[in-house]
Amino acid sequence: MLNISNKNHITENIEKYSTVKYLSERPHYKILNKIIIGVSILCLIILFLPWTQNISGSGAVTTLKPDQRPQTIQTPIAGRIEKWYVKEGDFVNKGDTILFISEIKEDYLDPNLVKNTENQMKAKEMSQISYADKVTTLDSQIEAIKRERNLKLQQAQNKIRQGVLKVTSDSIDLVAVKTQLKIANTQYNRAIALNKEGLKPMTDVEEKRLKLQDADAKIITQENKLLTSKNELINAKVEINRISAEYNEKEQKARSDQFTALSNKFDTEAQVNKLKNQVVNYQIRNGMYYIKAPQNGTINRALQAGLGETVKEGTQIVSIAPAKFDIAVETYVSPTDLPLVHKGEKVRVWFDGWPTVVFSGWPGMSYGTFGGKIVAVENFISSNGKFRVLIAPDSEEEAWPKQVSIGSGAQTLALLDNVPVWFELWRTLNGFPPNYYQPKETGTKDKK
Repeated sequence: MLNISNKNHITENIEKYSTVKYLSERPHYKILNKIIIGVSILCLIILFLPWTQNISGSGAVTTLKPDQRPQTIQTPIAGRIEKWYVKEGDFVNKGDTILFISEIKEDYLDPNLVKNTENQMKAKEMSQISYADKVTTLDSQIEAIKRERNLKLQQAQNKIRQGVLKVTSDSIDLVAVKTQLKIANTQYNRAIALNKEGLKPMTDVEEKRLKLQDADAKIITQENKLLTSKNELINAKVEINRISAEYNEKEQKARSDQFTALSNKFDTEAQVNKLKNQVVNYQIRNGMYYIKAPQNGTINRALQAGLGETVKEGTQIVSIAPAKFDIAVETYVSPTDLPLVHKGEKVRVWFDGWPTVVFSGWPGMSYGTFGGKIVAVENFISSNGKFRVLIAPDSEEEAWPKQVSIGSGAQTLALLDNVPVWFELWRTLNGFPPNYYQPKETGTKDKK
């Protein structure tokens, strides 16, 4: 074991030197000790001060509504630049003419295209009227055919009735003739019998024979007459069928012509509507030769220059900045911070080029920052790997400066929970995210 002297002996040996005594008696060390103790106490107090957790982001100044952002005016049709009515920096009102272009497509080069198309439309309209009149005429013709058929059928039916009556009459006459023949035959036989007995002369027998022959001849004539009447009745029935077939054929032909006229009418009507559509399209196209301002604003930049230059449909002509807009800030937050961002939260904003002193943990001590409120949170990640958040001015705080222009840079702080400083240092050193934050609900829940 080494024989090491104790500390008291070393201290006593050092203190015996005058230089050491002089240094220990200097007042600076006493002041330094007090400063160290005071700073330590201050740091300890600071560790327990409240610290506002926040999410920082960077973005740019934009507008709150999409129609208030700078836009480019595009040509709706292909054409050739003929005349400029504005220059860069000019203020234009809604509807002011910016540019005039001429037609380059061969389908629209005719200067009287609209008038000629209107004349074609009028001709087709007259053709449509003619087909409509033809349909009406054929309808009247069909009605006339129906009336004539009814009359013919009534006439044929009357002939049938006449034939039936004539057949009946001839049948009765035939029965009467047969009765006469029977009587004549009986008389003839009686006359022969009486002649044989000598009661009747031969002249009476011959007379009865003549009457019998005459009655027999009448039967043949009456039978022929009856058959003729029956044939006439059959012919009358056949005539009805012929009349029905004839007038049905006429009616069907007229209806066929009517349907053809209707088809032509509808076809012409479709052509008229197509020509009307073309006339309206040509009129609208003529109005597209003058490219006008969609809203009040300032011409920023002419994207196409010169005269006689050919442009296609959808070509960007000029860019215009709207005259009136509601300023806003779009900022981007990382995916890990997205669950902590909610619509309606308070945000502190400061702008590039604007004098600012920022204390992220004590927003009340920051200078040159402005109040904002989150109005939209995008749920789809942007191309830069972050999520876009739109911030509008907070109406309860100081208004944002009017000198800030659209497109300038901006920095944001989204304020979260209040925690002690020591907790925030511990969280930062360990790489933990901020506390999961949920905004307080201001509304009242309905009672069940």
